[in-house]
Amino acid sequence: MMPPLNLATQLLHVLAAGLLMISFSMLAQRRTRRLIVLLAWQGVVLTASTLLVAVTAHLQHLYYSAALTLIEKVWLMPWILLRLMRRLGIEGDSDPLVNIPTLMLVGLGLVIFAFGLAQPISSLATTVTRQTLGIAMAVILLAFLMMIARHKAVTQVIGFLSMENGLFFAATSTTYGMPMVIELGIALDLLVGVFIFGIFFFQIREQFDSLDLHQLEALKED
Repeated sequence: MMPPLNLATQLLHVLAAGLLMISFSMLAQRRTRRLIVLLAWQGVVLTASTLLVAVTAHLQHLYYSAALTLIEKVWLMPWILLRLMRRLGIEGDSDPLVNIPTLMLVGLGLVIFAFGLAQPISSLATTVTRQTLGIAMAVILLAFLMMIARHKAVTQVIGFLSMENGLFFAATSTTYGMPMVIELGIALDLLVGVFIFGIFFFQIREQFDSLDLHQLEALKED
């Protein structure tokens, strides 16, 4: 018989469920601005879950990790993406390659697959958040699905950042986070990556007057 869950574990499960719901919302969202807002909400949930694990496990480095997540994923990244969006004039719709109901059904299948994949690992884990590993893997797979189902460069970058959020949540779930030096390195890499992506966005629009990656495929065929 499964032992009763304490309040902190139940709250973590609620936050994990919130993260999964946001991932499904991103999968169904057409507006780029709303995608960025949902990405910021993922950062809010990650900050809250990291703080909760820090309080539960009495790990001081997770407080710094939560502060870094709040600054980078809730404020800085969305702010940079919104500025890029305004400068590039890409506030319009970003339709997926397949219709939304089909995309949601595929996403549901990926969630079931992720839970089956995580089950052997979760049964061996000893942390209080081990039961959220399946959700973390589902968030990663849903972000990957969003990347391959869109043809706009900006939405693919948002999918990449959402995938990193899932990896961060998986690290918190299985090992109570990473050493602070590694987290700082990853945070810096993400910032540099977003700046480089921004430069590529301007170059692609200057060459093709669009950020649709089908233009690059047409160039390859020529």
